[in-house]
Amino acid sequence: MTVRFTLEQRFNAAIDDVQAAFLNPEVLASLSDLPNVGKLRLLDQARDGATVRQRIHYAFTGKLSAAARAVVDPARLTWVEEQRHDTAGHRAAVRIVPDHYGDHFTCAGTVALYEAWGAVRRVTEAEMTVDIPLVGHKVEQTIVDGLREHAAAEAKVVQAWLDKVG
Repeated sequence: MTVRFTLEQRFNAAIDDVQAAFLNPEVLASLSDLPNVGKLRLLDQARDGATVRQRIHYAFTGKLSAAARAVVDPARLTWVEEQRHDTAGHRAAVRIVPDHYGDHFTCAGTVALYEAWGAVRRVTEAEMTVDIPLVGHKVEQTIVDGLREHAAAEAKVVQAWLDKVG
């Protein structure tokens, strides 16, 4: 089964400043201790004109149900997020590459920035599949719930940084 999800964040800053924040190694490092998705580590970043490619390593640090833990080791829920940013279009393609369970997990989507009503909306739209009999859907829902909580906390940290440098 595949779950489609959308995450939305709002920022009071210029669109280019919001985009720059999510490409700033200092800002990314400050997101490492957020709930559910943590231990963030920027692996590499390369710029070529309006294209920025970066790879970020993450670990799921949320709670899994007992049923999910019976088939999934929470310590092995780590992955690399591959991002390809089109800075001129304020969009990024994102693909998750799991360190473990790669034959049971896929996730990919887009992140887009939109100016609206004097603010910037950062919208992530993605599809995730956890192909594990009986508990796959529960694991998907737990991960998406964790991503939602993480995105809310992430928005606060990034907004504080934007306020400081703005």
